[in-house]
Order: sequence, then C-alpha cells, then structure tokens
Amino acid sequence: MGNASGERFGVGWLARAGRLVLDAVLPPRCLACDASVNSQSQLCGTCWRAIRFLAEPLCACCGLPFPFEAELGGGALLCGVCVAEPRRYRRARAVMAYDDGSRAGILAFKHGDRTDAAPAFGAWMARAGATMLAEADLVVPVPLHRVRLFRRRYNQAALLARAAGRAAGVRVLPDALQRLRNTPAQGATRAARFANVRGAFRVRAAREPAVRDRRIVLIDDVMTTGATAEACASVLLSAGAAHVDVLTLARAIRDGAA
Repeated sequence: MGNASGERFGVGWLARAGRLVLDAVLPPRCLACDASVNSQSQLCGTCWRAIRFLAEPLCACCGLPFPFEAELGGGALLCGVCVAEPRRYRRARAVMAYDDGSRAGILAFKHGDRTDAAPAFGAWMARAGATMLAEADLVVPVPLHRVRLFRRRYNQAALLARAAGRAAGVRVLPDALQRLRNTPAQGATRAARFANVRGAFRVRAAREPAVRDRRIVLIDDVMTTGATAEACASVLLSAGAAHVDVLTLARAIRDGAA
C-alpha cells in the first residue's frame, strides 16, 4: 500500500513538474486569441464567453438547435430537412456553433498548427457526445486525402478522434476510411457540397472486418450541410456497420436556427 501511494505521489509530482517546465518554456496562450491564460489548452475568459455551446432543444437526428423551446410530447422532434431527406447516419451532435465566436480557435487548430488544442477539444466532444459514445464500439475520423495530409502534416479529425476516444474509453480506428479524391473546397450550395463528395470515400479493404457489425461514431471538425458525414456514413453502412453516429467539434447554423 505504501509503495502504491509512493508511486501515485511520484507520478503526480512528475506530471506537475512537467507542466511547470512546459509553462516556463512555452507560456500558456489562449487557444483562440493567443492571450495569456493560466494553463495549457485553455481559452481566455473573453473567448470562452463568445462560444455558443449547443444544447437542447435539438433536432433528434442532425442536432440542429431549434430557435424555440420544443414540446416533444414524448416523441423525437426532427427539423424540416431531416423530415424531407432521411439521413444515412442515425444522429449527429456538435459541441458548439461554428460562428464568429468559435471560428478563430477552430481555424488555428485546423490550419495553424495549434494541435495542442486537441486534448481540450476532444474532451468537450466526449461530453457533448457522451450518449452516443457510451453505445459505440469504434471511433472513426473523416480522412484527408494524402496530398492534403502531406501539406498540412496532420489530420485534425484524427487528432480529435484520438482525444475523444481516449476520454470516452472507446477504441479509435484512424485508418478505417480512405479519401479517394482530393476534393476541392466545398461549394456554396447544398447540392454542390453533396456532389463534391459523391464517391470520394471508401472503407479500406483491410478494415472491413473491423467495421462490420460495429456501432461507429464518425468524427470531424465542422459540419456544414452534412454532405461529408452522409458520404462517410454511407460507405461504412455498405461495409456492414450496425449504425453510424456523427460527432463534430462545431456545426454551421443556418439562418433561423438558434
């Protein structure tokens, strides 16, 4: 018992010492605006207050927030788009709205080498998607094409998947999906976005046995129309996945939503 206590004390002391050294070499900066903060992987108070975290009432399928207090009456409430166009994924959830309050931090993480944000973002995602992760067998990130991965040097969705999977205790399969085409930037319209990713993904043949009959949570950084999520969910289901849920760090909120 004494040895166990000593080991725990030693590990805790080393972790604290490591944080102090890291803070001395690289002073903690806000994940979004670069202001000074108390510890690594934090937002400053101003940036934190600017974020619009998403909460009920939400569309039971795509997770779009409703601009009113919804009376469910014991049933699931769907947004108009999900009623008109059933989704391939079962449900989608996001931590925050993708807007002026969150954009700087997300773009810094995605394009500005702020990979130190991944643990904090992943922990937020694990909380926002706690229900779906509790039911999941696998966490799978949306892949980058090899050309884009070479240029960027990291796949932000894979970093989020590892962090969220670690926080939730769910196995991560980072290479389950492959992007076949280096698709251009998504178009402005919903139709253009869906056309852009049609046929762009597949499940790697070597990973099909691992995917079959599994309950999967697909991870990405931002959901806009859901075109990428639909495309990835479709190939995972075709490979035999039991169902696919989608969890993103942020989502774009169309006009009229909360």
